[in-house]
Amino acid sequence: QVQLVESGGGLVQAGGSLRLSCAASGGTFSRLIMSWFRQVPGEVREFVAAINRSGNTLYADFVKGRFTISRDNAKNTVYLQMNSLKPEDTAIYYCAASERVLMTREGRLYDYWGQGTQVTVSS
Repeated sequence: QVQLVESGGGLVQAGGSLRLSCAASGGTFSRLIMSWFRQVPGEVREFVAAINRSGNTLYADFVKGRFTISRDNAKNTVYLQMNSLKPEDTAIYYCAASERVLMTREGRLYDYWGQGTQVTVSS
């Protein structure tokens, strides 16, 4: 069983930056596909970014060039560096892990989820 704990959320002005972290425990982190999703209450959860065991990445179109996902297998941690933040990036950001081989944007295919961290971008 893998446990995921996110941190790093907060309030930032438009154009600012935040770095989210997700610490994993209880599994073989280096073998996991790690991803970030986000959700505004009352709306559909959406995929943000993923990184596989080889360091290959996958991004949603709306974050390309602004967000960067990375992982540190020695620390069992995945990061999401968010730059040039916009008010529409405001959401709860969730870390997710998959034991599958291929990266996917489908949240239903992820096995483990964190509790989420709130990101609020003011205009």
